[in-house]
Amino acid sequence: MQYYGIIIHHSACSSINGKGYDYFITRDGSIIPSSDKTDPLYIHICVEGNFSAPRTHLTPAEQEQFFVLNKLIIRLAEVYRFEPDDLFPHDISCPGPLFPWSQLVISPEDRYH
Repeated sequence: MQYYGIIIHHSACSSINGKGYDYFITRDGSIIPSSDKTDPLYIHICVEGNFSAPRTHLTPAEQEQFFVLNKLIIRLAEVYRFEPDDLFPHDISCPGPLFPWSQLVISPEDRYH
């Protein structure tokens, strides 16, 4: 199956409601895969949290959550042969206007993130 990249959600998205994603990353960094595929063209990852609220920094737990997200993105890109920076927001309000996209600096060559 050929995917064109990853669509990122946050759990505050009203369209998630416990489904609508292929992988869910909890605040503690656990990855919960869905039993059903969401979309034939993109992989959907939901990050637990609300990234609409202002914040000054990521908590240590959120740093771990984003570390896991980075690793998952790299692995999925390798398996399904797309670029790891082919990342897209779900829509204009999801994953939230304050989602820390800068935490998703990914280079599969040197594993930097």
